[in-house]
Formats: sequence, C-alpha cells, structure tokens
Amino acid sequence: MTTGSSNASRAAAGGISTYLGQERALRADRLGAGGLLLSVLAATAPLMVVAGVMPTTFAVMGIVGQPLLFVVLGVVLVLFSVGYAEMSRHVHNAGAFYAYISRGLGGTAGASAALVALAAYSALQVGIYGIFGFEVSNLFATYADVQVAWWIPALAAVAVVGLLGWLKIDVNARVLGVLLVVEVILVVIFDIASIADPAKQGLSLHAFNPDTLTGAGVGTALCFCIAAFTGFEQAPVYAEETSRPHVLVPRVMLLAVGFVTVFFAVSSWAYTVATGPSAIVGAAQKQSAGLLFSLTESRLGSTFTDVLHVLFVTGMFAALLSFHNVVARYAFAMGREGLLPRTFGRTTGTSGAPGTGSLLQSVVSAVVVIAFAAADDKPAGDPTAPVLRLFTWLGNIGALGVILLMAAASVSVIVFFARRGAAGAQAWRLVTSALAAVALLVIAGYTVKDFDVLVGAGPDSALSWALPGIIGLALVVGLVQGLLLRSRSPEAHARIGLGNEAFQLDKAAQEAS
Repeated sequence: MTTGSSNASRAAAGGISTYLGQERALRADRLGAGGLLLSVLAATAPLMVVAGVMPTTFAVMGIVGQPLLFVVLGVVLVLFSVGYAEMSRHVHNAGAFYAYISRGLGGTAGASAALVALAAYSALQVGIYGIFGFEVSNLFATYADVQVAWWIPALAAVAVVGLLGWLKIDVNARVLGVLLVVEVILVVIFDIASIADPAKQGLSLHAFNPDTLTGAGVGTALCFCIAAFTGFEQAPVYAEETSRPHVLVPRVMLLAVGFVTVFFAVSSWAYTVATGPSAIVGAAQKQSAGLLFSLTESRLGSTFTDVLHVLFVTGMFAALLSFHNVVARYAFAMGREGLLPRTFGRTTGTSGAPGTGSLLQSVVSAVVVIAFAAADDKPAGDPTAPVLRLFTWLGNIGALGVILLMAAASVSVIVFFARRGAAGAQAWRLVTSALAAVALLVIAGYTVKDFDVLVGAGPDSALSWALPGIIGLALVVGLVQGLLLRSRSPEAHARIGLGNEAFQLDKAAQEAS
C-alpha cells in the first residue's frame, strides 16, 4: 500500500485523492449530468413498475387510490431528498448510504449500514433475474414456439451484465439511456391513449380521492409502491465519478424523484381511466401483469404491444445493469475501508471500474439463480419459482433494506449538521429529514408486519420472519464487525465513511510529523 508523498504526487498529477493510490480510486469525470440521471432512472425500471408492480398492487391490495399513494410517497421521498442531497455536498463516497450514516452516527453504525446496503441492493438485483428469465422464456414460446427454461436466459443475462459491469461506466450509461428513453416514450403513449379513449366513467379523478385510501391494505400498499421508487437514491454512489459532485448529485437526485413521482402517478391514473375506477381492481385481479398489454392491444394494436413486450425485457435488463453497478461500488467502497478484503477496493485496468465487486455480484447472482432453478419442479411457463419466489421474495427483502437505510440516513443528516454547529443554518432541512425518518420507519414497520402478504406466504409461514430476517442478520453482523474493528483497529474504524478524504488525513499527519 502506498501512502504519503508518493500518493500526494499521484494526486497532484492525476487528480486522484484516495489514500490507497490510483488503483484504489474510481475514475473521476466519467459521468456528466445526463449520464448520471439516466443511470439512476434506469434502476427504477419504469416499464417493469407500470406493467408489473401497479397491476399487482391494484389486485392484491384492492385499493383504487394507487395514484394518490404515489403522490404521498413522492412527498415523503422529496422530504428525504432535501437533507440527503445537502449531505451529498459534504460527503463524496461510492458507499453513499453507509458513508453518510458513518458521518452522522459513527463508524460502527456505518459498518452495519454497509452490510445492509450490500445485501439489499444485491437482493434487488438478483430478484430481477427471475422475472427477466420468465419473460424472455415467454417471448421464445410466443414468437418462436420454442420452450426455454427461465433460468437459461437468466444465466445468460448474468454473464452479459457481468461483462458490462467490468467495462467503464460511460458504456453502461449509454446502454441504459437508450433503453430508458424508449421505455418511457412507450409508457407515455399508453397514458395518452388511455386518456384519449377512457372507459365509460370518462376522465375520472376518483383515484386521487383520499377516501380511496381507507382500509387495512394501505400500509402494505405503501410497501409495494415504495419499492417502485428504489433507484433514485443511488445518485451519490457515483459521486466520485462526476466532475462536480456537489452540484450534479443533488440536482440529479431531486430531478429523479420528481420525475418518478409524476410519471408513476400519471401512469397508474391512466390505468383507472382506461378501465374505469370501479373496474380497475377486478381487471387487475383477472389479468395481473397482462393488464397493460391487454389495454394497449385494444387501443394501440398488436404491433405496439409486441414492441412493448420486448421493451419490458430490455427495461428489466437496464435495471439489472444499474443495480449491478451500485452493488459493485458498495463492495469497492467497503474494500477500500477494510470492511471487505482489500482486493475489493481496487479498480480494474484502464477502465477504472470496480472489477472485483462486479465479479462478486455476478457470482452471487449465478449461485442464487441456479439454486432457485434446482428447486423449481413446476412445468415451463409456471411463474412460481422465477416470479412469485425469486423476484417477489428478493425484491421485498431489498426494499425493506433500502427503507431502513433511508430512515437511518435521515437521522444521520440531523446528527451530522447538529454536531457541526450548523443546526440553525440547516434548520428546515433538519425538519424535513426528521419528518422523512418518521414516515419511513412507519413504512418499515408495516413492511415487517405484513411481510407474509408481500411475499404471498401464510401468516404462520416461516418465510414471514426468515426473509426479513436476512436484513436483520446483515444489520447485526455489521454491528459486530464494526465493534470488533473499533477494538482491534481503531485507525481503520475511524476511516469508515471517509473514502477519498482519508488520503488528506494521511497527508496532513505525515506533514505534521
């Protein structure tokens, strides 16, 4: 490991400011505002949410007011983003969540958050392979009359995503951008077609009536819907790879949450307009994820619907790429600071990508897909293993982890600025962070309470506690790791969350000695 003056010369020559040298730094200036925004929005997988999450929420929860629910959640996440974005001006670290939590709540809490983040985002990414493989298998059956087991395209996607993850981020950003733009355009066309050709009840705004949110299913519906937003909070993960992180990261994050809120609220409202508010729940229960394609078939024709089917798959692929990149960067940040083996804190060759973290996620993905494939004893075309288990189980595990991380990050924002004596100057941001923390903890409570509903298990099923227990286990193991690191290596513990700034500390210490 190189430190001191040799590191300083590297920093001066190449703009590298990491205490572990150039091979331990992500390459700066690789992402502009456009590339960062596209990478972040791709993780929200708009078409996957519109075609999959929205009909499922209507069907399972029986709540017409899903559009209003997206607006409510959008407000909560804007409150969260205000403080989170301000924090991003002061902390630039590929570990984002855990770096922020470390700065506010200490290194031990940061170590716990790091492991929770790694588990949550890994679960979100791996879960998508289930529905991706299932949909590709259906495309082969529909258009080529060939039966392909779901795990074959899923494993092929693991290989391709792993390869792209090994390459530099600007290639990935272009891939994500093209897929995202086309995907959004098609959904907007569906929205316009629904509004232009409404059901018998016309352009009803009943779905925005607060009365539609009454009932026992609202809390669980919040869990479904907040998973749709997952991805917007990833902007700070790329902070070290942007030219002006203190400007671009807050701007991109607020743009992303604003866009996603409006986009999802309008699209879910379009569903109620196309079927009629009184019929949307019944239609969703009958057709499930096929509802969107049924509505476009009748309004926009079979060609448009065929293209939509294909874009449904490419949209999921874009989400796979985006989540893969995030997991790799968390692993990089953790390796750089001693929370994972040091090899994870190295970048790869000329690309400057976090190659070891990328490889780790590819291996984990392949192992999990193979395990679910081995346990699948249903005939081809049955969604039980790939969709109802792999996608649903891991998706909700990941969503729970991200909700808890956002709540902890909101609390850390308050502590961070209060300790700096900036509570007065940042008062309104601290208030919004406090409100967001309370709201997010309430949603997390509903998520754990109703986990059996979220994963389709019975109330007495071991899955209702075993699956959320994965996040609980990550939290506890991370705390233990942080405590052990504090007792055995106080210097390493003090570095948690510092990232590139640790080089400056080393440099200052050497100059003072």
